[in-house]
Amino acid sequence: MYRIGEVERKNLENLRKVRAFAILAKGDMPKVAGKEIFIVPSQHDKEKRYTVSHNEKWECTCPDFQKTGLHCKHIQAVQMWLKLKENIDADILELKNEMDTKIIRCDRCGSRNVIKRGKRKTKHGVRQRYECKECGRRFTPEPIKQKKANTKLIALCMDLYFKGLSLRKIADTIYQFYGIRIHHNTIRRWINTVMDKIKEYVNKKEPKLLGDVWHVDEQMIKTKKDEWVWCWNVMDRKTRFILANNITTSREIQDARELFKKAKEVANGKPKYVYTDGLPAYIRAFKKEFGDRQHSVVHVRNVGIRKERNNNMIERYHGTVRERNKVMRALDKIETTKEMMEYWRIYYNYIRPHSALDGGTPAFKAGICAGIGRNRWMELIRQATSSKINI
Repeated sequence: MYRIGEVERKNLENLRKVRAFAILAKGDMPKVAGKEIFIVPSQHDKEKRYTVSHNEKWECTCPDFQKTGLHCKHIQAVQMWLKLKENIDADILELKNEMDTKIIRCDRCGSRNVIKRGKRKTKHGVRQRYECKECGRRFTPEPIKQKKANTKLIALCMDLYFKGLSLRKIADTIYQFYGIRIHHNTIRRWINTVMDKIKEYVNKKEPKLLGDVWHVDEQMIKTKKDEWVWCWNVMDRKTRFILANNITTSREIQDARELFKKAKEVANGKPKYVYTDGLPAYIRAFKKEFGDRQHSVVHVRNVGIRKERNNNMIERYHGTVRERNKVMRALDKIETTKEMMEYWRIYYNYIRPHSALDGGTPAFKAGICAGIGRNRWMELIRQATSSKINI
C-alpha cells in the first residue's frame, strides 16, 4: 500500500462512493456468505466475485483495496446496502407497531407514555380513556373510534384500493407484508364508512383559486347487469379540480343542466369559457344555465383531440377512471356507480399527486388546505374527524 494524505483519501473514497451507487442501482446486491462476510460481483467481469469482510475493520479482496487500502466501491456498496436494509426493516417494524392495537400512543404528540384514565360512554359502547404523561392530553385511541383496526392500516388499504388493487389483492398484500389477516369485505366496509364521512367534510370546502375555463365531457361506464350509464364531469383547467360529476342513464338536456348546476354551486360562480364536444344537449343546457344578455360566458363546442382547442385534459381524467373500472370488472348498479364516482372525485382532488401541478393536488392548487403533507390520507382523516364528524 502507498501513503496518501487525508484530504486525498476522502476525495478518492467519495469517488468510489459514486461507483458504489452504480453497483446497487444496477441491481447487483451483495450476498451474505457468513457472519460479516459478503460477496459482491465485479462490474467489469461477470464471472468474478470479491469478498468483503468486516472484522474490526473493513477489508476487500479486490485489487483496488489491496493496493490503496481505501474503502473501495465494493466495501461502500455493502455499507450502503446494510444501511438501506436496516432502514427498511425499521420502517416495517414501525408500521407493524403502529398497526398493533395493543400499543397505545397519544394522538397529539405520539408518545407511548400513557396511562389509563377512566372510561367513556359512546353510542358504540364503553371505551377506555387514556392520559398522556408527556403533554397531558386525555383521549380515546384512534380518530376512527368504533373501528378495531389502526387508522394507518385503514388509510393504507384505501390508498391501495384507489391506486388500482382489488379488495382481495389488498387483503393478500397486508397479510404477506405485515402478517395481518383481513377479510376483503371488511376492507370494503372501511372504505365506505371513511369515505362517506370524508365526503361530508370536503363538501363544505370551497375552491377559491379556480381558473376561468371549464372542461366538460361524458363517458360510458358499464354495470354488472350489462347496462351502460353516463358519467358526466366538469374540470377546472387551471387547477385540474373536478368540480362536479353526474351519473345518468341518458344524455338529455336535463342531465347536462344538472351537471352545470352542481358545478356552479361548488365553484360559487361562473367561468368565462366552457369547453364541450358537439353533443346537442350541451347547447340547450348551456343557454339555460349560463346564457345572459351580456354573453359573459362563452361556449366553446365541437372541441376535438387534434384541434387547438381541445378537451384532452378531462379525457385524460376519464382514462384513469376507465383503468380503475377495468379492475373492478364493472360496477354493481347505478347507485354503486354514483357512490364510486364521488369517492373517485375526492381521491383525484385531494390525494392523487399531479406532475402538471408540481406534485401537488388539485385541492391544494385550488386553495383548499386539506389532505396536505406526506401522508395525505392520514391528514385528511384527521381533519375530517377533528371537525366533529364521528367516523
